[in-house]
Amino acid sequence: MGYYVRVEKGVNVFVEDVNPTGRKTIVFIHGWPANHQMFEYQFNQLPAMGYRCIGIDLRGFGKSSKPWESYSYDRMANDIRIVIDTLDLEDISLAGHSMGGAISIRYMALHGGHKVAKLALIGAAAPVFTRRSDFPYGITVEEVNKLIEETYEDRPKMLSDFGDTFFARYLTKDFINWFHGLGLMASGNATAKCLVSLRDEDLRNDLPLIQVPTAILHGKQDKICPYVLGELLHQSISNSVLIPFEYSGHGLFYCEVEKFNQELKRFIG
Repeated sequence: MGYYVRVEKGVNVFVEDVNPTGRKTIVFIHGWPANHQMFEYQFNQLPAMGYRCIGIDLRGFGKSSKPWESYSYDRMANDIRIVIDTLDLEDISLAGHSMGGAISIRYMALHGGHKVAKLALIGAAAPVFTRRSDFPYGITVEEVNKLIEETYEDRPKMLSDFGDTFFARYLTKDFINWFHGLGLMASGNATAKCLVSLRDEDLRNDLPLIQVPTAILHGKQDKICPYVLGELLHQSISNSVLIPFEYSGHGLFYCEVEKFNQELKRFIG
């Protein structure tokens, strides 16, 4: 079941709702630069385990509207709040990957964890995505600026190069082409504007505000959001558990798909 939710004048976000009668609800927030379809191998299995799975295409990505402005974490967290309230959801598990994990953290802080019973951070781009004087982890500001520049010059090549670092397992050419296509569904402007947010946002003050059980699932071989970021999140979020994925890169939801789905099931209950 797919439909649109109006989040502001002229902006609608696409929502896919699988198994609406499921006993527990998981809301998935995708990472940059893809859309909710990146969780296909969760949506294939988790509904059969009794879960309701809701995927949101963030503004600018997938089938959602692609406005020119408003790609801050605050704005996208507000979009999630509107979807949750419009669908009248209760006691959800919020699962965010990469930038989606960062936005999920901002949602928890900005909206007081509204309607969220559990939080799953998947290779999250947090506490901070880029290095700074008091945070020597992650990639450099210059590397993100280069991605922005490449987005405006040759976005398909940028996406292809980025995809090469995403997974830590053998991929068929067909899978690579499919995943590449997810990024192409976004607008180039949204792709670049979200890179600016990834580069500049800082979530360290948000973390103490998270008051629900939190699972931090992180690939040991992650080249985009290094494993140390998961360790730092675990240190800063009370009532959290760190679940390492030894054989995974950034795309742990596919690198170790069976383990990922089982760990998510075990955590959510």
